[in-house]
Amino acid sequence: MKIVFATNNKHKLDEIRNILGKQFEVLSLNDIGCHDDIPETGTMLEENARQKAEYIYNKYHCNVFADDTGLEVEALDGEPGVYSARYAAVKNPNAQSHDSEANMTTLLKELTGKENRKARFRTVISLILIPQKEGQESLSTLFEGIVEGEIISERRGGEGFGYDPIFQPEGYDKTFAELGNNIKNTISHRARAVAKLAAHLKVANP
Repeated sequence: MKIVFATNNKHKLDEIRNILGKQFEVLSLNDIGCHDDIPETGTMLEENARQKAEYIYNKYHCNVFADDTGLEVEALDGEPGVYSARYAAVKNPNAQSHDSEANMTTLLKELTGKENRKARFRTVISLILIPQKEGQESLSTLFEGIVEGEIISERRGGEGFGYDPIFQPEGYDKTFAELGNNIKNTISHRARAVAKLAAHLKVANP
């Protein structure tokens, strides 16, 4: 089955392709010739995921899913949340958006002096499938994956991306960046959301 993942983020594509396996041919936005600046104007992960999926479905009329992921820190009232990828720029207009190093530096600074380091990664996936019968409406479904953990005080590990070097998942003494992609892909928020997505797709397209 061919399905478009509404992203050009190589890290995300690699993760998703590894998790879904060979049963699904996962195409990127580049693969379908989409170079649009897809809007992400929602204030919730669910809104952004649905917005991206609907944009691609309406324009290309293909099976598509889109995700939005946020790191939610308890002591910061859920920040950075939906603004995780551009957290540094939100806090400092002069900072570069989508800069992982700057985002981690900003988060660690915001947590200075706070004892509560609890955090969770949350991924929401919005899936839209082409109806199999004429006259049917497209099917839209949401899937969520969560992994609990904590923010450590300094970067550790060289794998992964984003906040992985400072996020230590519950039950482990290593960060995502230290655990490596093989382990991360079995326990991460995205892995849990994608597992639900894959189970749904296998039922919908046996």
